Amino acid sequence: MPSFKKQLRLVARRGLEYNKTVKEKHPFQGGDKHEQTGPGGHGCRHGQPLRGGAEEGLHSRYGGMKQIDPVGPCGQVIVDYSLYDARRAGFETVIFVIKHEIEEAFKAAIGDRVSRVMDVKYAFQQLDELPEGYTVPEDRVKPWGTCHAVLAAKPCIHGPFAVINADDYYGPEAFKVIYDHLSTHTDGEVYDYCMVSYLLKNTVSENGSVARGVCALNEDSTLHSVTERTRIETYEGGIHYTEDGGGSWTDLPGETPVSMNLWGFGESFVKEADRRFARWLDENLEKDPLKCEYFLPLVVSELIGEKKAAVKVLRSTDKWYGVTYREDKPVVVEAIAKKTADGLYPENLWA
Repeated sequence: MPSFKKQLRLVARRGLEYNKTVKEKHPFQGGDKHEQTGPGGHGCRHGQPLRGGAEEGLHSRYGGMKQIDPVGPCGQVIVDYSLYDARRAGFETVIFVIKHEIEEAFKAAIGDRVSRVMDVKYAFQQLDELPEGYTVPEDRVKPWGTCHAVLAAKPCIHGPFAVINADDYYGPEAFKVIYDHLSTHTDGEVYDYCMVSYLLKNTVSENGSVARGVCALNEDSTLHSVTERTRIETYEGGIHYTEDGGGSWTDLPGETPVSMNLWGFGESFVKEADRRFARWLDENLEKDPLKCEYFLPLVVSELIGEKKAAVKVLRSTDKWYGVTYREDKPVVVEAIAKKTADGLYPENLWA
């Protein structure tokens, strides 16, 4: 199916969080909070500046622009490894969802080097990209969420596609299983979607709480529901979560499948999300005009409830890595170094 496979797309959303500005110097530059430094160029050259206002990506818990924080031996960032794994799984096109304001800086830091081996396209998630008749609430700076990011990529999507967070390390297995599914399944009377689940024990941090989408599966391994648990922590002997600020805790087995926002869709998803956006704005703008977000799982859940879609839950046993907290970074760096030493990745990914 060569012509069909060429239509497969990977949508990489930058994952920037805008909920709080951290007023501190970036760890890789002596300048103030408005100057961020990330890896640049090809090979093992470092230090090309990526500049943007603090609202462009200072993460509230991490305290820096983690999407361009080097973790590899030649200054690679996490998304370099995700794209390397995606490319060898079969994906040939990546769509970066970013803001216009950081376009040139992003290309210099990441996009240009990836374009040597993949077809790179750009989509722009802008606050004012709303249905006709709607305006951005005064003082709103937060993006409209993951579903809105996918809608921004609509002009570039002409077939099945996968969605990833740019600051998550997923591992090779996830991209292989999702590519294999997308390249062998098409929408029928019921939309045929998929997601990659991870074992909860492979996604937690020893440095603080994490939020995870806990998956419930049907007997046929399709998704029944995703329940967001916003405060999951490890403790001596296990993993548990709280919903009342720590007043009470409920254990979760380490084998529990969780979503890390690695989804596979047909083009039908974009049309459904677009059609439902205005209604979502009507229901949420008045309640929470500054922070409400149009999330992918919301639309997925609606489609499952309406029996319009089935979502196959694929599995990865790889360990997920991310830098939720600054203390997580040495763990990621060490893991990448070991994977490189073991031959899973070359030292220079894009040579």
